[in-house]
Amino acid sequence: MLHGWGMNSAVFTPLQEAFTQYRVHNVDLPGFGFSSVIKGDIDAWVDAIIDIIPDNSIWLGWSLGGLIASRAACRYPEKIKALITIASSPYFMAQESTARQSTKENTGEVTQKNITWPGMAPQLLEQFHHALSLNLSRTINQFLSIQAMGSQSAKSDIKQLKALIDACPQPKATALTQGLNMLARTDLRQDITRIEQPWLRIWGRLDGLVPQAITSLMPQKASIQDVIIPKASHAPFISHPQVFIQAVHLWLDEQR
Repeated sequence: MLHGWGMNSAVFTPLQEAFTQYRVHNVDLPGFGFSSVIKGDIDAWVDAIIDIIPDNSIWLGWSLGGLIASRAACRYPEKIKALITIASSPYFMAQESTARQSTKENTGEVTQKNITWPGMAPQLLEQFHHALSLNLSRTINQFLSIQAMGSQSAKSDIKQLKALIDACPQPKATALTQGLNMLARTDLRQDITRIEQPWLRIWGRLDGLVPQAITSLMPQKASIQDVIIPKASHAPFISHPQVFIQAVHLWLDEQR
């Protein structure tokens, strides 16, 4: 299990009792929780994790963790049995196309911008980059608030997430910056078309960071299953644990 940006492996603590029949490895990403910072980009992180995880594992990744798990599935298909991504996108940035159209009176042109890939506004990550240098803890708390936005249980979700991540050491500023750079620059939209392993994708319909509209733009194969949790936001395993656990168990039983 791979956590998201600003978090640590303790966020998966509420799921421990649900998967006791499996050997579960809760991984602190480099520079988060009890893991040390390492140099490099997403591939360096993937290599560091692949060295400590048993072959033929099922990789589950939430948000940034899903991006890393997807990259691992592309690079090491022989080592990864199956993939689960939660509220995760192969490209987290919103992408616009610009078109120019002449007005009816032919008096000039109008520029129109259309969203061709739903995601986060680049300005949002720029704000987080700047805020990290000013107040690390406050920046993480702000990100928690954005993740829970839209959920009917937003306040309790934030409280639970904060209590869980506070159980481990604060992430290193270097790792937070690395993670933001991965969210801003990593584009796996072409890479994921090569994923052949069974793949469960879980989404929150009310997710403001990974809009549900992305699901229709993702690869579709017989080996892929999408589960959309109607009233969930970016942390469906926190806001709707029973629905989440049931969906994962049903899928895992099918893989057997």
